[in-house]
Amino acid sequence: MTREEFEELVSLALDRVPPELMRLMDNVAVFVEEEPEDAEDRELLGLYEGTPLTERGEWYAGVLPDRITIYRGPTLRMCETREDVVAETEITVVHEIAHHFGIDDERLHALGYG
Repeated sequence: MTREEFEELVSLALDRVPPELMRLMDNVAVFVEEEPEDAEDRELLGLYEGTPLTERGEWYAGVLPDRITIYRGPTLRMCETREDVVAETEITVVHEIAHHFGIDDERLHALGYG
């Protein structure tokens, strides 16, 4: 799968997020990268970096956007078919957006977005 095709899958996954949730997302940017920077994270599918909405206070102003990164390489290595890539990309996008809303990994696993 080409990078352009994978980026389109990420875009489609973002389009499937309910509009009422997308409107609540604040100061966050989504990126596609080939691989995680740290070799120890070779299997990492996505990463949220920032301050979740639930932890922001009056001090939160003038900061760089939070960052959601979806990793193409690990996703393609993990999945056997295009359908698997589509499904896993959607799960990963939702998983990382949930971190923006302050939902932790334990709760995401319980909801099936592990």
